[in-house]
Amino acid sequence: MEPTAGSTSSTEAHYVVLGRVVGAHGLRGQLRVRYFGDGPDELLRLDHLVLAASEDDPGAVAFEVARAGPGRPGEVRIGLVGVARREAADDLCGRLVMTSPDQLEPLAPGEYYGYQLMGCRVEREDGREIGVVRDIWPAGEANVLVIEGEGGVEHLIPAAGELLREVDIEGRRIVVDVIPGLLESD
Repeated sequence: MEPTAGSTSSTEAHYVVLGRVVGAHGLRGQLRVRYFGDGPDELLRLDHLVLAASEDDPGAVAFEVARAGPGRPGEVRIGLVGVARREAADDLCGRLVMTSPDQLEPLAPGEYYGYQLMGCRVEREDGREIGVVRDIWPAGEANVLVIEGEGGVEHLIPAAGELLREVDIEGRRIVVDVIPGLLESD
């Protein structure tokens, strides 16, 4: 039940954040994009993307991808139709790289994109509420769900299959097996 690429938060499922433009590459307008999530695969497959200053930026701009390939460690290089000079690429530095969920590759059963888990209610097996997923941190074998509980208390719960008993994306609900020591309040 591990969240995978595209794990960065997206409070609305309108767009999924996959990375951020960190600079220009070369003189012909290619972008250096630091990818979020488990790897670059989703970015390398895109034929269209959206660049925006924030997730809810009303000035977000859609682009057609002309080419994409590997770059420095943790980065990909992306060429966009209409961005042909280094200066134009430099102007896009800092922008979020987003796409619509329908452009993402389908996952295997029991796997979820991070954006699908954001905002889900998290509860114990007996139905008592723990809080709401507010962030997902990459952490080796199992990413960590950052749960905001009552009074702003933060709980960190590994997104490991043995702890996540039920994930109901449609119902916006995750049921967790609360083992001893998992929550500070226990």
